[in-house]
Amino acid sequence: MTAARGRPSLTEQRRLQTRLEIAEAAAALFADRGYDTTTVEDIASAAGISLRTFYRYCPAKEDALTPLFASSVGQLVDVLAEHPAEEPLSAAIEASFGTETAERRLEDTARARRLIRVLGTVPVLKMRWLAAGREMQERLAPALASRTGASPDGLEVRLLTTAVLDAFTVTMEYWAWQDEPEEFVDLMRRALAFLRLDELQAEPEPSADK
Repeated sequence: MTAARGRPSLTEQRRLQTRLEIAEAAAALFADRGYDTTTVEDIASAAGISLRTFYRYCPAKEDALTPLFASSVGQLVDVLAEHPAEEPLSAAIEASFGTETAERRLEDTARARRLIRVLGTVPVLKMRWLAAGREMQERLAPALASRTGASPDGLEVRLLTTAVLDAFTVTMEYWAWQDEPEEFVDLMRRALAFLRLDELQAEPEPSADK
């Protein structure tokens, strides 16, 4: 049976799920043991797969977390699609933290904060995190553009996309390094209010003929 247009086939869904399971296993190990002391064999064992299967999905240990980055933005894109364009952007973004997956990942706050510190201090992981940012922009821009009718390639939409992703990154890093941090959702709410994202929502670009 052919997959519906725009949706992955069942085979691709299974592949995506396997990649995500590997990423979540790696995330837990990196947070608990550190990056250097975690081996590829450890990750494969925790994910319940063979070493050969690991390398089928991940070229190297430092690539294991990449699906986790993409998944977070994928959740945001899905939530934006579910919420009406008339709703304030900040409210729609905040709703993305109420998904089952988001709540599960933030449930163990100590582990989540340790993982973010690892991401920020291990050079090869930080490089992967920054590189994933470009792909995340490409996924998020159309979702933001569809709320206003603006072009995903427009300057305003690109700036808005960068502002949203940077708000996530800076807030996560701030949250991870505080001795007694506020709840992450509360910090994110502060960040969105400070940036006034609802005022930044791009309007459709004027026609070149005008």
